[in-house]
Amino acid sequence: MSDNYITVSEDQGSIHIAGEVIETIVGTAISEVEGVAGLTHAAGPDWGERIGLRSMSRGVSVFTEGGKVHVNAAIYAKAGESIASIGEQAQKAAAAAVESMTGIDSVVNIHVAGVSFA
Repeated sequence: MSDNYITVSEDQGSIHIAGEVIETIVGTAISEVEGVAGLTHAAGPDWGERIGLRSMSRGVSVFTEGGKVHVNAAIYAKAGESIASIGEQAQKAAAAAVESMTGIDSVVNIHVAGVSFA
């Protein structure tokens, strides 16, 4: 479990959202973008993936700075499509998902780690 929590302060108290929750929200939103072949770790697959388990937070990292959530996501783009367009769509989808589900502003950086020809 992550020790990384994002805190939202309200009049009634605080809400603590695990960084893994934000990672899953982002991973799910990005995976639905047309032209995204998948999310990836820069270091390669983890042990869970090697035995067939998939994580929607794979390839996504989250930290807070200046009252905003900063997201870094590494993706594979499908060959034959505009990488810039795919990245922009993934960026918008991730930011919109974080905002709608948590009410927190985010900065999303998309890293295209490769192209899938499959």
